Formats: sequence, C-alpha cells, structure tokens
Amino acid sequence: MHKRIAIFPGTFDPYTLGHHDIVSRGLKMFDHIFIAIGNNPKKNRYFDINLIKEKIHKLYSSNPSIDVVNYNKLTATLAKDLNANFILRGLRNTTDFEFENSISQINKDLNSNLETIFLITSPKLAPISSTIIRDVIRYGGDINKYLPYNILKD
Repeated sequence: MHKRIAIFPGTFDPYTLGHHDIVSRGLKMFDHIFIAIGNNPKKNRYFDINLIKEKIHKLYSSNPSIDVVNYNKLTATLAKDLNANFILRGLRNTTDFEFENSISQINKDLNSNLETIFLITSPKLAPISSTIIRDVIRYGGDINKYLPYNILKD
C-alpha cells in the first residue's frame, strides 16, 4: 500500500496552537507528516530554531506518524527527498490564500507529483499568527496560552 506522506513546512517562529490544529487534523488524511522547519533568509528568527525543533519534537514524541526536520532548500526538493507527495498548509484568511496559492503553483511546477492540501484554520484559532505572538512576547505579554507547549520551560 502506498503511504500518504505530507510535509507541513514553515518557519514556526514559534509553533502555535493553530499549527498544532492543522497537524492534528492532517493526521486524519495522511499516514505520516513531516513538520519541516525552514530557514527563511528574509526573516530574522525570534526563537532559536533548535529550541523550536526540540519543543515540537517533545510535543509529538509519542506519535510515530510525526517527524520534525529542519531544512534549507526548496520545499519541492524536500518533498522529493522525503518521498512526500503532499504539502499541508493552513489558511486563516484570504490573504493567506493569495500567498499560499502562488507558492503551491510553483511547487507543483517544480515537482509534478506534489499536491498542496489547504485546511481552513479552526475559527477560534484564526487570529493567532507567529508574527502577533512574537509581538506579544516582545512587549512582555504571556504567550503560552497560544502555544501547545510552554516555551520557557522544559
């Protein structure tokens, strides 16, 4: 039987409850999901990439259907390397759709076997974005209620 393997790419700076929701729902469709933490040269990270990888790994450590990887290459190339035929993405609004639609078309052009699956973010989580979370913590606010782990504790 052919396994349905997806990658869920992002910078995850930080990985939020919205991201967790997409992965949890994605597991109903895919046999395996790689949470792929990319390094976007246009973005200066707030949280150390290795800290985020460790937090995500601990979150899913009991689930053999989820792996966490770092990558620094085209997402379409990573998909080939991991034998993934799907990219999983969450959409909060029409702005996300415009951006993600363009990326999905390029990924399909680069890797004809690749399909992008969009899941609409659960309504209660739609306002959460990594950018807003970084602003909250930057100005002294508590962000843990927006994350599926405690960022400050092990």
